[in-house]
Amino acid sequence: MRQAWRVADVRAAEKALMATLPEGTLMQRAAAGLARRCALLLDDDDGGVYGARVLLLVGSGDNGGDTLYAGAALAQRGAQVRALLLRPDRVHLAGLAALRAAGGVTVRELPDRADLVLDGIVGIGASGGLRAPAAGYVARLGDLRGRSGARPPVVAVDVPSGVAVDTGDVPGEAVTADVTVTFGCLKPAHVLGPAAVRCGQVELVDIGLGRVLRADPAVRVPDADDIAEWWPAPGPASDKYTRGVVGIATGSAKYPGAALLSTSGALAGPTGMVRYAGSGYREVVRAHPSVVAVSRVGDAGRVQAWVCGSGLGTDDEARTTLRSVLATSVPVVLDADALTLLVDGSHAEDLRRDAPLVITPHDGEFKRLAGEAPGADRVGAACRLATWINAVVLLKGDRTIVATPGGEVWANPTGSSALATAGSGDVLAGLLGSLLAGGLAPERAAVAAAYVHGLAGRWAAESGPVTSPDVAAALRPTLAALLG
Repeated sequence: MRQAWRVADVRAAEKALMATLPEGTLMQRAAAGLARRCALLLDDDDGGVYGARVLLLVGSGDNGGDTLYAGAALAQRGAQVRALLLRPDRVHLAGLAALRAAGGVTVRELPDRADLVLDGIVGIGASGGLRAPAAGYVARLGDLRGRSGARPPVVAVDVPSGVAVDTGDVPGEAVTADVTVTFGCLKPAHVLGPAAVRCGQVELVDIGLGRVLRADPAVRVPDADDIAEWWPAPGPASDKYTRGVVGIATGSAKYPGAALLSTSGALAGPTGMVRYAGSGYREVVRAHPSVVAVSRVGDAGRVQAWVCGSGLGTDDEARTTLRSVLATSVPVVLDADALTLLVDGSHAEDLRRDAPLVITPHDGEFKRLAGEAPGADRVGAACRLATWINAVVLLKGDRTIVATPGGEVWANPTGSSALATAGSGDVLAGLLGSLLAGGLAPERAAVAAAYVHGLAGRWAAESGPVTSPDVAAALRPTLAALLG
């Protein structure tokens, strides 16, 4: 698992650590790690550090200081280091002196050639997109050529300049890095939203910050080991009931495919039985003979969790189905049309339930539920909605967010544009319900479902354009690979 902290918490930890160390120690640690990673990049292109042309884009403050000291270390190893000072009046003087002492020079304009570029324009304390002249220089980086004739790699110092560090938004012009070297801990921009894409490969340099980070992380990011550890597994004495039974109340005469897709997702999960209740029961049994299918929720029998809403419609029959599901005492996943039915307020009383609730909105559904779109701060928006309706919120997107009423937040790293296809969310809802019925806590069930669903989308996309049945079919081989 990876964790990321907000700027204010990072600053507080840095202040506490600096009080225990000689002045400048943290900057030297950061610069040494940055220089080491840059040297590896230069070695990878078969040219090595000696004689390499390194361009530093240097802003003010500590971020610029990190960049200058790293440039000095590279210059000491024989690199030709040039620093373009964007704020000469506010440059880190000690860092500049170190660069010059090592043989580095300052320039007034971008050179024509460079083998490596360091983005030290702004650090984690900046806000808003890049402004002139920085934005102009960044726009022209693609014109530079390195030893091989290709564009040189760009290394961002701590974060790509111009991204919103705490939200992962990109509010204006920003750097797109090939590698981001960050210090002490990850920040939300490394794992959230469009900023995460701008970071490229993220490398964390340990500067000793971990022992003084007192605050809870802003966001957690699962890895494959987390998902494998959480995934419910049958034991020697397990049977189809003890493994969990999931109920699926989805689909309608207009959208029978939703019933099939959500059921497919549930069947790929860890439960021992799937019960379907709805108008698509004949189609479901025909496609999936192992499913126990009836026409009404009240006739389904005992389950450990319900999935409701995908393709359900919004007529009176759909309202009755939703009310029946919410009246149960087991965890419930609400998706698609069930969320639309919540907006009209007729089911507000039904949400006052003791059993867990998970909702899975995309941005449009979120806007209808919350009254406004998630906006730039998707984490904050998801947390507010989770608290308001006392539910785990799975806010779908490229970096799907899972937020709990208690403020715990997860970001899914396996998102894929391949999942932007009709019915993909139905598959996700079914898988999520199966995990809940299998005994997983709601937040872990949501995180695990999003993770595996994302991997399945990637797997399916390797063979070409993807449809939702392709995603459903890819769940089993994905899980086989993940769980060993």
